Amino acid sequence: MSTSIDYYFTPQSPWTYLGHERFAQIARAAGAKVRVLPIDLGGKVFPISGGLPLGQRAPQRQAYRLLELRRHADFLGLPLKVKPRYFPVSGDDASRLIIAVDLHDGTDAAMRISGAIFSALWAQERHIASEKVLAQLLDDCGLDGMRLEQSYSQAVQERYENNTAQAIEAGVFGAPSYVVAGELFWGQDRLDFVERRLKAV
Repeated sequence: MSTSIDYYFTPQSPWTYLGHERFAQIARAAGAKVRVLPIDLGGKVFPISGGLPLGQRAPQRQAYRLLELRRHADFLGLPLKVKPRYFPVSGDDASRLIIAVDLHDGTDAAMRISGAIFSALWAQERHIASEKVLAQLLDDCGLDGMRLEQSYSQAVQERYENNTAQAIEAGVFGAPSYVVAGELFWGQDRLDFVERRLKAV
């Protein structure tokens, strides 16, 4: 029986972008099943967890965030615009699209479109709340364009809300967060610990 990893994130998180491919590789190597779980972090989780939207954080924290983003991007060898043109941006439409892909095409496709969305925002400076951009990303990933229309369905909205409720129940307060066998790991810089935990399961 394979191990399951709950993967909680928001599409507009640069930290999720920085860790996504490495996380996917770790999960594959461990033979683990990933549950792709986009959540409404700013709208639903932050009010409960005490988190603050970026613009409401102290200037020192905002400045250090930019420094850390550049450090991690350089270390990982990933392209990153620390102040992309279309940020801040709502992640709701992109989240629902990921869920629609997951429902209709499965985990691998959901991971693929997630990675494309992250890169679109943080490496290519594209507008991930734009239907045109999301449609193009579906095409780039070889996925059915109907997924965009399906992303507005009640079933997808309910899944989005359920994902968020599960995240709150699991104690999630930031993105990305990974839960392995009930144990929470926050941040792409904790992936070494995720990998160790998977080996111990």
